[in-house]
Amino acid sequence: MNKKTVTSWALYDWADSTYATTVMAGFFPLFFKTYYSANADVTLSTAQLGFANSLSSLIVVLIAPLLGAIADAGSIKKRFLFLFAYLGILMSAALALVGQGQWELAAFVYVLGNIGFMGSNTFYDALLSTVSDEKSVDFVSGLGFALGYLGGGILFAINVWMLQNPTLFGLENEAEAVKASFISVALWWALFSAPLFLFVEEKKEPLEHEGTLLLQGYLRLKNTFSKVKQLKGLLLFLVAYWLYIDGVDTIIRMAVDYGMALGFDTKNLILSLLLVQFVGFPATLLFAKLAQKWDTKKAIFLAIAIYLFIILFASRMSEVYEFYILALMIALVQGGIQALSRSYYSKMIPQKNAAEFFGFYNFLGKFATILGPLLVAIVALFSQNSRIAIASVAIFFIVGGILLFFVDEKKVKEDVIKALS
Repeated sequence: MNKKTVTSWALYDWADSTYATTVMAGFFPLFFKTYYSANADVTLSTAQLGFANSLSSLIVVLIAPLLGAIADAGSIKKRFLFLFAYLGILMSAALALVGQGQWELAAFVYVLGNIGFMGSNTFYDALLSTVSDEKSVDFVSGLGFALGYLGGGILFAINVWMLQNPTLFGLENEAEAVKASFISVALWWALFSAPLFLFVEEKKEPLEHEGTLLLQGYLRLKNTFSKVKQLKGLLLFLVAYWLYIDGVDTIIRMAVDYGMALGFDTKNLILSLLLVQFVGFPATLLFAKLAQKWDTKKAIFLAIAIYLFIILFASRMSEVYEFYILALMIALVQGGIQALSRSYYSKMIPQKNAAEFFGFYNFLGKFATILGPLLVAIVALFSQNSRIAIASVAIFFIVGGILLFFVDEKKVKEDVIKALS
């Protein structure tokens, strides 16, 4: 491993995770309920937020595989990463310009920001095989997620400080503090993404087809898709991942909203999110080490089992201290299951097709984020019970874990190489 290259790659997680923490998981759900969608019924605003998350994921689902194939064909993963990153950066800053009661505009800007965030991660994930090898991939993937927790946690802590003491920062009220936080995310994301663009070298691959990059990407995607359909082992993993990561992403996006529905105050919800960030940093590294010494697949199973207990616990809790316990349990496994899923998949695919195959990976991962929030929104509307809504997520972990049991990563890699040769 080249330490400078690995660190530069991992710092992108440090950079863009601030959007995931401050915007997606933290302030936007709170601000959406109390400011952008002020005076609306809490159940209705939950549904609005769920639909906004689902729409942004759907758009990424539709474009990621083709863009990944184009990026592989032209060896331009970094260019696409840059394009999507700066869409997310600009939209994060733009949220500060949306006024009170303008929930439609807020949702529109948020959807575009999510597209930038999720789209950039498709190409960031694809660069994992460029900066690591099979022996180091679990650790490198874990390092990225761990730095993401730490970087996201540091800025989020500053943002919470701003929210609690706005006048200390020259701001008039909490609303201005939240808007300033959205701008700080944009600045942080832009600054710390620079090392990746400067120091990570993308390996140039020879062109396989004649014509424009769009045509080459289309032909490459068509060729790969026809072969992927025959790779039952790879498809089995992708479907398993699609299901269990649905539960992970839904909990990330809807946890604060769920806490508010139970009547917990904003301060405790924010502090619990900070707990997730700072516990998540060492916990993710420990999961990566566990995978190296034990087995990646077994470590993922352990995380799934803990998530099932988390959902059971969440559906029954009633006291605010229990929300802190919930946050602690989530922090122990959230980064681990994400990092190890990424590295486990990376071991099964060829480097020259990384962006394209990660397009499929993120296709299903982001499609999962359509179904999860949508399921929570629909169950919440029909049952009028947030506990039942959050409990419904368990089905994704159960079925995903069952399918993962039948995946043999070594055989899958052999089949993929044979199919693409």
